[in-house]
Amino acid sequence: MEEFVFTSHELTKRYRDLAVDHVSISIRPGQIFGLVGKNGAGKTTLIRMISGQTFPTSGDLSLFGQSSENGLQKMRRRIGCMVETPSFFPYLSARDNLEFYRIQRGIPGRENVDELLRQVGLADTGKKKFKNFSLGMKQRLGLALALLGHPDFLVLDEPINGLDPMGIVEFRDVLLQMNREHGTTILISSHILSELANLATDFAFMDQGRLLEQASAAQIHEKCRSCLEIRVDNAPQAATLLDTLDASEYEVLPGNVIRLYSHLEDPQTISRLLVNGGVALLSIDTRSSNLEEYFLNLMGGKTE
Repeated sequence: MEEFVFTSHELTKRYRDLAVDHVSISIRPGQIFGLVGKNGAGKTTLIRMISGQTFPTSGDLSLFGQSSENGLQKMRRRIGCMVETPSFFPYLSARDNLEFYRIQRGIPGRENVDELLRQVGLADTGKKKFKNFSLGMKQRLGLALALLGHPDFLVLDEPINGLDPMGIVEFRDVLLQMNREHGTTILISSHILSELANLATDFAFMDQGRLLEQASAAQIHEKCRSCLEIRVDNAPQAATLLDTLDASEYEVLPGNVIRLYSHLEDPQTISRLLVNGGVALLSIDTRSSNLEEYFLNLMGGKTE
């Protein structure tokens, strides 16, 4: 098995401005990799470079260990992509659209089309024309097209746009099934961070074309867990006092902030300990974070 499905090193794409700015990430086989960023962060441009729809200005990328032009072209046959809203023939049904692409790509097995339509919840659309589909139905057909040929690496750009809550759950179940039963590696970008939190095993956070952080879901969960956030005038002195507690677990952050992960049920005891030890206690609050708050903190609180 390949060590990496995808890697990039200082990958850069410049149009008039930098769309992707020296991004280095790596995706291992079997990961569900969430690409997080607001609109304009560079997510779609990065995905377009992976799929070969646009080419880097500088830097390198590899797919399944291949980085040459010929090697990348060959390895892209192992990728299924859904970038923005896919294009289909407006006067054809879901089945006829998929059958056209199956024949065009030389993929054997007409039964695969029916199975894919069943997987994405379009088996009962019959002869309904694509032009009459809702946005959610179009997104489902786009996923079916990306799955055509049973790709090893599935690359999805904002795939749950337009889906209702039940559709999002069904979409998630399809991806998890592909990952568990077939070992499909998945890269998925989305601004619906609560849904990515239910799906992804790993994350990359982007803003203004730059990579802010790459981390596993377990690492982020660890950073987001409940704690007492303590602001003091002297963090080293406060840490020395906390060391006297049984089972004390904390981290010291910049700005004389300490996050204490034990003794959450007894902030009064912590307050007394610090004040009696000569530390000026500015605030003490119980807090926890979700993925969205974590991302905003990485961005320094920016929402625009």
